Amino acid sequence: MSLMEHGVVRPVTSVAWTSNSSTCPKDFTLISLTEDGAAANFTRSFAIKSGYYLCYSKDLTGGMVVSDILLISDKNSIPHGYCYIAEHLEAKASVWKKKRVCVSIVPVGSVDTAVLDIKVTAKSKMMLQHYTYVGDIHGYVLWCRKGHFSNPTPQAKPRSVSLDLHRLSFEQPSAPLPLRPSNPIPPLPNNKLSQRRHTLQTQVNLDKTADCSIQGITALDGVPFSLHPKFDIQANGTVLQLGSQLNNIRIKSIQDIENEYNYTFAVEETAAKRTRPSVPTGSAPLVQ
Repeated sequence: MSLMEHGVVRPVTSVAWTSNSSTCPKDFTLISLTEDGAAANFTRSFAIKSGYYLCYSKDLTGGMVVSDILLISDKNSIPHGYCYIAEHLEAKASVWKKKRVCVSIVPVGSVDTAVLDIKVTAKSKMMLQHYTYVGDIHGYVLWCRKGHFSNPTPQAKPRSVSLDLHRLSFEQPSAPLPLRPSNPIPPLPNNKLSQRRHTLQTQVNLDKTADCSIQGITALDGVPFSLHPKFDIQANGTVLQLGSQLNNIRIKSIQDIENEYNYTFAVEETAAKRTRPSVPTGSAPLVQ
């Protein structure tokens, strides 16, 4: 049972001339025999034994298909959208130029029908069922079959899962580490209200433990900190004095602040309401 009967039909994607099987490109099928059993060797003349063969490809990797094939004479211009087929010949070989094989190549997604198969016969009286007559060329008859083709669905390639992704997917996630400040504040002693901060080296070591980035170091690291003697309570023994000063602080309410700083802008309003003296337009006559 053929592929067409199975429903899997691959279109022809390229047609070319070739001298023999050694010069035939990869993924191309060489038509070495006609349908009636003769050699499909397109010779230039009866005196020359070596010739060339037709070959075709059905490789869809290029994304193009042959939608039509025809023969034209050397006196006619090539139709729009058509091109001559390629030639994969030996160094001294050449193709007969009286008639040329032309094909129309279009993107695979732009058409529903294309050339599905190409056959060659040696006798012009022989008819091939389901095939279209293309023309006579050098004693042979060229046939092609057109129809709907099967557009293969692209399959997704399997992705390789790395070891790290495998661990992230199948292993239990580890418990999150507790957050630590990048610049922790040192605890104050119980009996002292002021003390010096750590040196720069000590602070850098703490920062490296919590955060190794440069963001853990600030401009105040390494700068000694202490209270001014005026505010050092234990040094001056002014605990009671400071307490009395704190007791004398009066906390004002919103109404107290409005009563103290209220301003009506009466003077400015009075000045704005004053009428400016009018200036006469004409000058008065001078009295002598």
